[in-house]
Amino acid sequence: ILFLVALALFNQEASAQVAGKDLPFLKAYQEEIPYFQELITGGQYAAPSARIKGDPYFVTRQFEAGTLRINGISYPQVPLIYDIYRDQLVTFHPIFNQKILIKPEKIDGFEWSDGKLFRFFSGNESFLHRGNGIYQVLGQGNAIALAKRYKTTKDSREQARYDSEYVEKTTYFIWEEGRFSSIKNASQAIASLGLDAKVLKRESKAKGLQFKKSPEAYLLFLVTYPKSN
Repeated sequence: ILFLVALALFNQEASAQVAGKDLPFLKAYQEEIPYFQELITGGQYAAPSARIKGDPYFVTRQFEAGTLRINGISYPQVPLIYDIYRDQLVTFHPIFNQKILIKPEKIDGFEWSDGKLFRFFSGNESFLHRGNGIYQVLGQGNAIALAKRYKTTKDSREQARYDSEYVEKTTYFIWEEGRFSSIKNASQAIASLGLDAKVLKRESKAKGLQFKKSPEAYLLFLVTYPKSN
């Protein structure tokens, strides 16, 4: 199920390979090399500074099994953590007992066990917190609604123990035909999609949707709204 969902959202061909299913040599490969070589080509992950309060990760500092897609191949049940301060995806090397970076240029996307989907998107260089270009996909239809999850730091009040502390933030975008539109309110979202503001405001109100209260649900509603209406 994870692969099918990821496949649809990655917009890949139906013939795309899935590690463990479509690779006839995989069993022998695993016996010779206990871990997929494609996943361990990055350098060793540098531990976060102990002088920064909190942690730099998305949701959890513990490894979770996810589906990773790199170079057109989906790997299920890969241990992953996502450092959103440095925008780095990290896996675990079972032989050397190390946290290993996955090279960002190899990442097509990855899906968390709870269904949260992330993809690499090129462009948007003017956005200060673009990092390595990894965005959460909130939904897609006529366009794609994206959330950039990231952490910054601010001075800590506990100077005896910490220099600073992490602050988690989110910036929303609508991506359409290679173009990013930064979204800070409902009017920007509607305008970026070329939709009828009066109709959308009426229908979103009927559904109890407000950008300020539930931006992700609101953006999902907009990108899946039929443009013909």
